[in-house]
Parts: sequence; C-alpha cells; structure tokens
Amino acid sequence: MAEANSGLTATLDRVDADLDSSLERLFALLRVPSISTDPAFADDCARAADLLVDELAELGFSARSEQTPGHPIVIAQIDGPGPHVIFYGHYDVQPPDPLDQWRHGPFEPVIEERADGARQIVARGVADNKGQMRTFLEACRAWKAVHGSLPCRMTLVLEGEEESGSQSLAPFLQDHAEELSADFALICDTMGWDSDTPGITIGLRGGVFGELTLQGPSCDLHSGLYGGAARNPIQVLAGIIHGMRDSTGRVTLPGFYEGVPEITHEVRQSWEALGFDAGRYLGDVGLSVPAGESGYSVLEQIWARPTFDVNGIVGGYTGVGTKSIVPAEASAKVSFRLVGTQDPDAIWDSFAAYVEASLPADCTASLTKYEPTAPAFNMAGDSGAIASVRESLDEEWGQSALLGCGGGIPVVNTFREVLGLDSIMVGFALDDDRIHSPNEKYDLKCFHKGTRSWVRILAALSEKD
Repeated sequence: MAEANSGLTATLDRVDADLDSSLERLFALLRVPSISTDPAFADDCARAADLLVDELAELGFSARSEQTPGHPIVIAQIDGPGPHVIFYGHYDVQPPDPLDQWRHGPFEPVIEERADGARQIVARGVADNKGQMRTFLEACRAWKAVHGSLPCRMTLVLEGEEESGSQSLAPFLQDHAEELSADFALICDTMGWDSDTPGITIGLRGGVFGELTLQGPSCDLHSGLYGGAARNPIQVLAGIIHGMRDSTGRVTLPGFYEGVPEITHEVRQSWEALGFDAGRYLGDVGLSVPAGESGYSVLEQIWARPTFDVNGIVGGYTGVGTKSIVPAEASAKVSFRLVGTQDPDAIWDSFAAYVEASLPADCTASLTKYEPTAPAFNMAGDSGAIASVRESLDEEWGQSALLGCGGGIPVVNTFREVLGLDSIMVGFALDDDRIHSPNEKYDLKCFHKGTRSWVRILAALSEKD
C-alpha cells in the first residue's frame, strides 16, 4: 500500500510540475476553430481530430480518426489491467457569435485574473468540452510518465458532432459495438456544484416533446355574430392544459407516476448539505414561489421529479389592436421531463388519450410527437463505482456532491442503449463558465485539480481488479 501511495504522490507531483505544458497543449487545441455546425469549418474539425490522434499515439494509444457522414470520431485504445473503461469527450465547439461581445478573439486563449484573484482560461470551447476533456488526457499523460503504463484498459471516444446533434455517434457505436465492449464509461462534460465542490451527476431527466393542435370552426368567425354559440378552440386548449395539473402541482395523467422512484435518504441528505438557496435561484429570474409539486424542495423538483410544461401557445389574432374573432385553430407545444423508468412513449399515449377524452363537440385534435424521445438516466449514488469515484474526489477537494440534472445528455442514453454501458459523469465546470456564450471560461483551479482528480480516480480503478 505504501508503494501504491508513493506512486500516486509521484503522479500528482508530475501533474503539478507539468501544469504549464498542459496549458500549452490545451491552448493549441483551443486555437483550432472546430465549429461542427458550420460546414465552413469542416477542415478545422478534421484538424482538431488529427491533433488528438497524434498526441494519443505519442502516449502509446492505438489511435485513429474515423470518418463519418459528418465529422471524424477519434478512437484510441490501450491495453492494461483492471476494468475496460471508455472515456467520452468532444472536441467540437459552438459558434462564437456574437463576436463583438468577446474581450479578445474567441480562438485566442488567454488567462485572465478576476477581482478575487482567481485565474481563468477564456476561449470558446474551454469548458465545453476541450478543457474538461483535457483534464483526463493530462492525467493519462502524467500516469504514463510515472508508471510507464496506464492502470486499466482504456478506449477513448472523442466526438466531433456533439454541438450539432451527434448524428453520427449512434451508428458509429453500433458498427463498433464489439470493439467497444467495456465495463463502464467515464464522461467529463457536466458541472460541479461550485468552485470548491466537484460533482458526480447520478440522474438525468428524460423527455418527450410534441405539439397539440385543436380545430374548431372551419374558419375564423366574427365574435359579434358567433361569440357564445361557436366552439372556441383557445378556450378548449386552455381547459385541457389547466387539467393537466392539480392544485398540488402533480400531473393528473393516469399512470403518469409509474416508474417514478422516491428520493433516497442518502441523496436527499447530500442535496440538503449543498446549501442551495432556492429564494436566490428563483429570485435571479424574477420569481419568488416554487411552482412544482408540493412536498418537494426546488432541487428535488428540477432534478428528481417529472414535469409537464407548455413551451409555447398560439391561436387567433395576436397583432396590434383588436380583431374580434372566434379563432378556428389553437395550438401548443408541450414537453414532459421524465425520471426513473417512466416510458416516454407510454406517457405520450396517455396524454393523447386524455386530450381525446377532453374534447367537446365541434372540436378535433391532432398531436405530433417529436422524435427522438429519451428515457431518464439514473445511477445509484451508493454503487461501488460511484463510491470509488466520490472517494477520489473527496481526497482531492475535501468534498464532492451527488447531483441531478434537469435536462438530458444524449450520449449517456446512447451508451446505455447501444453498448449497454452505464456512465459515470464527473464535472468540474461551473454555472458561471458562460458555456455557449461570449467569453466562455474555465477556472484554472478546476483544470488543475480536475487533472489531479482523474489521477486519483485512475488509481482507484487500478485497485478494482
């Protein structure tokens, strides 16, 4: 054990000594404008992939850039003892617009010092996802330099289309499923809780989205001639929407809560310990009162409870001034956020049945479900792998947090559906990193300690065999 601890200390010391060189390698990748959504930058995406292939080959990986109908996927493999681990990251970035809001060129990375003395790296893609991805690469580099090999068998899958829909990822994984058979996946594309507390995301809400359109009269009608006698589809739509939730905030669809787990005592305690300020969270967006289910905290409402929301509603005349009509049509875009084992398709079918049962005479409905739907993703906070990762983070930071996420991360469901893999999501990014916005940043502390964290996690993995 003393020898193992000595090796870990030496590897962490290597990370510290190599920090400036690590930043140089990060900056080289950040200078490549690998904007996946704009075809004009296709060559830059390929250049970023080639840069990663060359670097991983130098580290002893068998690395290649696989062509896809979109941008290349970098796949790199290396043998070793212990479990077979897949690490996922993406090298593509969002467009930098609006350019006039950047303090310097978006692809000219700089280190800035804040008023509180903290230093931050500023460039497009530094938090999402090049800086986070590189924490893992630099941990591998330090481990290899000290030990001569890596502690487990690894496959790296570095995508070039995450910011433009990941259209090529699922087919690629299906075509390479045998090669990618592994024990679990590691992902560093999520958030920490704050600058002193890294996060392990153990739950992602799934979702199903669609549109409901109601048709009443055959054309818009003069409300003076027909008002009161004619069916008004906006009023019908409003009634249907109102009936979707009761006075406690619960969704009223039959069977809606099938598969919704209760929050465990451990997870609830972990969230309570975060010191989340619900009043500030709502106050920052001009609100004051939680509107979700009664009996659940705001964090529980957004991380661990399902929802029904109306995303947009249109009907009748919406221009300047009055136009006294009974409209012919009204529509609403709706979404369900799902947790546990809720079935997105079953939820939509239940919604469709509710709408049909709610229709009065002289009103018809059409529903469009948008594909793809997504189930929720959950991992037990006390699972062996999560416990090992959390212990490693606690050793480095002094604390860590089990987090939920109100949205989804498509690759996580893709890994589960195509490869049968669960994903451990470790995040060092922060809420104020301005991801997708001008002046995107990544705290130097998060980069440095993130790299050290992965060294500790690799050490823990090496003891699993």
